[in-house]
Amino acid sequence: MDSGFALRRAAQTDAMFLGDMLVEAASWRAGGVRPRHEVLNSADHRRYLAGWKRMADDGLVATGAHEVPVGAAWYRVLPQNAPGFGFVGVAVPELIIGVHPLWRARGVGRALLRGVIELAGTQGHARISLSVERDNFARNLYRAEGFALVAEGESRETMARRTR
Repeated sequence: MDSGFALRRAAQTDAMFLGDMLVEAASWRAGGVRPRHEVLNSADHRRYLAGWKRMADDGLVATGAHEVPVGAAWYRVLPQNAPGFGFVGVAVPELIIGVHPLWRARGVGRALLRGVIELAGTQGHARISLSVERDNFARNLYRAEGFALVAEGESRETMARRTR
């Protein structure tokens, strides 16, 4: 059965689309859309994209018909003195994932998640981490794919899993 999408490796030229997916990830609540400039100019979010694609950065892009991007999952290794929401340790990449709303609940997020975990493993990373707001439905996907709770904040959870 054709899933209607394919995965490819993220390139430096995907930076603008990754920005779109970062906005989707930050605006996951129904009716909670945040302006692109607000998300991308926020220090909390900018760290996941600024200077893409650095040596330790990698990821995947899901494409639909005519190779139009519909989702992305990527990771960055962030320093201890400038951690992201999902920081668990030095050299553990933090995962960011976003899927266009029209492509949600169609297997795109799960395929991206599985693919980027495998990619991180092939790049020598033993673990990968992420942060998810406690009421985000994606939390169930992460748990189903082997992510375990590492730390709890007021409204977010940090989760991690082994890549192999």
